[in-house]
Amino acid sequence: MKPRPSAITVEDSPALRCHRLRAAARDAAPAVLGFAVVRAVGVAVLLYWGHRRGDPALGRLATIWDAERYGNIAVNGYDRGLPVLATSPQVGNAYSNLAFFPLYPALIRLVHALTSLPVPHAALLVSWLASLIAAWGIFAVAAWSYGKHTGVLAAVLWGALPHAVVESMAYTEALFTALAAWSLYAALTQRWIWAGVLCALAGLTRPSAVALVVAIDGAAAVALMRIRRRPERQPVETRWRPCLGAVIAPLGWLGFVTWVGTRLGRWDGYLAVQKLWRSQFDWGVTTVRQLVRVFLHTPSVPFAWMVVALVLCAAIALGAVTVAHGQPLPLVVYSVGLLVIAVGDSAFFGARARFLVPAFPLLLPLAIGLARVRSGSVRVLLLGSTTALSALYGAYLVFAVDHAP
Repeated sequence: MKPRPSAITVEDSPALRCHRLRAAARDAAPAVLGFAVVRAVGVAVLLYWGHRRGDPALGRLATIWDAERYGNIAVNGYDRGLPVLATSPQVGNAYSNLAFFPLYPALIRLVHALTSLPVPHAALLVSWLASLIAAWGIFAVAAWSYGKHTGVLAAVLWGALPHAVVESMAYTEALFTALAAWSLYAALTQRWIWAGVLCALAGLTRPSAVALVVAIDGAAAVALMRIRRRPERQPVETRWRPCLGAVIAPLGWLGFVTWVGTRLGRWDGYLAVQKLWRSQFDWGVTTVRQLVRVFLHTPSVPFAWMVVALVLCAAIALGAVTVAHGQPLPLVVYSVGLLVIAVGDSAFFGARARFLVPAFPLLLPLAIGLARVRSGSVRVLLLGSTTALSALYGAYLVFAVDHAP
């Protein structure tokens, strides 16, 4: 009588999985450490600037602008209806916190309950941990596509963006980027269930997750077409996993939007909330007007808006390069989708560059170019200069600008 095979094969054993995880962590360590150093420089500049002003930097990172709203949601929950003043056309600041997706506030509440940290500190802890996971995910995606050296540089560049300060604030960009990066990595490596689950979680984090949903579902559709062409060469399980991942992917985003509509008693509830924030998709009309204003009336335009305009132009150029360069399809769809949302929305112009912080595939051409630089000292000089400029500009955004970045 033959012995029954073990339920856990050698390939799937927990010990082997732990070994693979440790190996992956060792590979990613330079990227995560490099990112952490870059962000540490940014936070150090903030702490120094705050000390000179008598305005604690960590307190501002945890409570200014949208950070305060996320903390309030974590403590008090969501509004039960639209603001009464929103019916008056004369009132322009009748906002609703139903515009903010729930995963980040839920994690803040959980960390607060488990650690007894004050809510602002819990919010920062979640964001900082998420940023490290995001750096690892960016490395994983870039290394799988273009090699480990490019992966390290991509993670470091992400930490040195002009608006990288939001990666260290109590904002959702770090958490969303972490979920998006690992969802895209799962899709690239054909782990469709993980891709769908992580995409669904990203859909509970930011409204722009619709770009990630399209990327994951599009990649799953391509995988299914390949399976249909040669079904005899594919295991049975590979035929249903892309379908299930594609079904799971939009559930987070659709679930919250549906919940908001139910809470407000109208099918277009979330759209009504976004209108209060002056956020509508106008196919880029507002963006073009603002860019014309910035470049034709530069002396009268705030410096922060000039930077946003330059970031948008650079992102459009990098988007064209990513398409021409032939990046993997999920990365192209995701980054171009975020670019379309940032350019096509009518929301506050000063926030457009922040909307593009999660669009890390746009950085891959720059990382590839840096990887080809033969002189290590030149690379260090370029990254050091970028880090210093990012740190100084981050301090400027936090302490000197009178609007949300």
